[in-house]
Amino acid sequence: MTPQDYLRLMLDPVRIAVLGRGTVGPVDTAEIARELGLPTKKVQEAVGSLRGAGLLDDDLRLNRQALRAVAESLPQFEPAEVPEGPWTPEEVQTLGRFFEGSRLREIPSQAAKRRVVLERLVQEFEPGVRYPEREVNLALQLFHDDYAALRRYLVDDGLMTRADGVYWRSGGRV
Repeated sequence: MTPQDYLRLMLDPVRIAVLGRGTVGPVDTAEIARELGLPTKKVQEAVGSLRGAGLLDDDLRLNRQALRAVAESLPQFEPAEVPEGPWTPEEVQTLGRFFEGSRLREIPSQAAKRRVVLERLVQEFEPGVRYPEREVNLALQLFHDDYAALRRYLVDDGLMTRADGVYWRSGGRV
């Protein structure tokens, strides 16, 4: 199962509830239906989808190995804390204010501070390499949940260029 297949399955709240119940013991469809106020058939369909995907075993318990396999198939990115480069003391201070470790606490609203943060983020992309939108999203998600806004800002500020769903670094420090 690919991570995308897993995400499609988990977009349904009934399947999430069923899988959650499968983590602590066998799934009781009647009990879940009663708790959620749903027809039993709807819960049974969710169980069937999860069994078909291999996420529930024959005993209707979570198949932890299948879940682990999905996690292991996710792309691995390891962003640097602050990449080496000609950062001024003021820029280092700005980065320190908005980053906690490798996570971006918030996207700065002030353009000058946002530009420093974007300069930091664009360092994750190699000049000359073309990236599908999905890879850009995955890389930016490691920093902040609103990866779409970050992607837009990178393009708007001329640090990345987009054409036909493909992105490449077109600015920033080298």
